[in-house]
Amino acid sequence: MKREPCPGVTVVPMERRWIPAIASLEKECFAHPWCEETLVSELSNPTACFFIAVSDGSLIGYIGSNVIAGECYIADLAVTEKFRRRGVATLLLDTLCRTLVSQQAELMTLEVRKSNHKAISLYLSFGFQTVGVRPDFYDDPNEDALIMTKYLKSKDVL
Repeated sequence: MKREPCPGVTVVPMERRWIPAIASLEKECFAHPWCEETLVSELSNPTACFFIAVSDGSLIGYIGSNVIAGECYIADLAVTEKFRRRGVATLLLDTLCRTLVSQQAELMTLEVRKSNHKAISLYLSFGFQTVGVRPDFYDDPNEDALIMTKYLKSKDVL
């Protein structure tokens, strides 16, 4: 699915120099953020596929996933408050989709809070479907997760 570019935003693979900014964004966005050490370990993880979004030299978002045997699990997608609703998450997800298609991956999957309607709407716009529920998956607050999956076909993604 073709997406409009996000003006002034560049998406590049994650590098070590961005780890402190990513860890800070994790704290801003998630009840149980990843620490710097965990993020650093992903740099040497052969299954990791992480991209960051940068604007004017500052990190504004990132997507982190792992790809094993053609299946991509999206662990995190985060955008700083100031840049939400501007297409940054769309750009990050589109970059990951294009990368996976080029690698001939078969599917993408993730969990999302049942109450996170903005994220669910984004995933639906990319062709994800709800395939299940994980009861009490999240805490702080306690909440079910929807399991959403997208089967990749290059004509559908690009």
